[in-house]
Amino acid sequence: MENYRTLFHIPESEHKITYETPLFFIGSCFTENIGKKLEELKFQVEINPFGVIYNPFSVKNSLEMLMDDKVFTAEDLYHFNDQWISFYHQTSFSDPDLENCLQHINDKNRRASAFLKKAEFLFITFGTARIFEWKETGQVVSNCHKIPASKFARKLLSPEEITEMYISLVQDLTDFNPGLKIIFTVSPVRHWKDGATGNQISKSVLLVAIHSLLEHFPQNLYFPAYEIVMDDLRDYRFYAEDMLHLNKTAVDYIWDKFENTFIDKENRAITKEIRQLVLAMSHRPMKSDSESHRKFLKANLEKVIQLQKRFPFLDVRKEIDYFSGKNQE
Repeated sequence: MENYRTLFHIPESEHKITYETPLFFIGSCFTENIGKKLEELKFQVEINPFGVIYNPFSVKNSLEMLMDDKVFTAEDLYHFNDQWISFYHQTSFSDPDLENCLQHINDKNRRASAFLKKAEFLFITFGTARIFEWKETGQVVSNCHKIPASKFARKLLSPEEITEMYISLVQDLTDFNPGLKIIFTVSPVRHWKDGATGNQISKSVLLVAIHSLLEHFPQNLYFPAYEIVMDDLRDYRFYAEDMLHLNKTAVDYIWDKFENTFIDKENRAITKEIRQLVLAMSHRPMKSDSESHRKFLKANLEKVIQLQKRFPFLDVRKEIDYFSGKNQE
């Protein structure tokens, strides 16, 4: 027996990502794993402007608000536990001060709306097919903000419901940004609160819905992140200590598949150079005032300057500051 794993081929996308390609990521925490990899490597990325979102209904709501360039007001917020919260946003947007909360939300919304308008790729990651409805209003929430579960009604979306709402959404996105290419993924992170069977049912609903959507919109794509973990890695050593989220090894493995699928060879070569600089920035010297460390900084600063000359579209201000001796701990 030659292989002890289930290997499968992921065809290269005919639509390639370069360093001049604006990329928009929205959805579950897996979206942030890949999005932040791209951000670290200096790609143009917007990641989860509402925070992490798990279900298709809330992802749809968020994208519609961005297309409408919605301005949030006090009527959109709820006061709970001495905090102003938005049921459309993650808890990181909450604030004890109403104006601060609104400013944070609206500043992010304005920038993300403009970015979505120019984005060339939209990556949507679904985490669960279950939604929570706020009983007081019937609103589907993106985050429960640790409000007692009794205040919410839980519901499992059907594949047909997801497909129907996304047929309309994809058409609206195409009108909003005609050049936008949409890639769907299902998060391999397990939602254990639903139980083992409940998690599998939920993931199955998402997979069936995406399959149906791609039949309606064959120009859009699916990236098999879920299958890479379930059918290729298939081992708890690729999970974090909670046995639900992925560890760095798994994320790096999926990233390698992603990179080979979407990023062209010329730009992959650039990522290798940037990765070396990122690694150099993580270096902690024994003595920060030593001659060897000064030479280390100078050599890497020269690399950054030369990289910027060759690729002026890269934003390397942080690296220049670091290797110039600024912003070091």
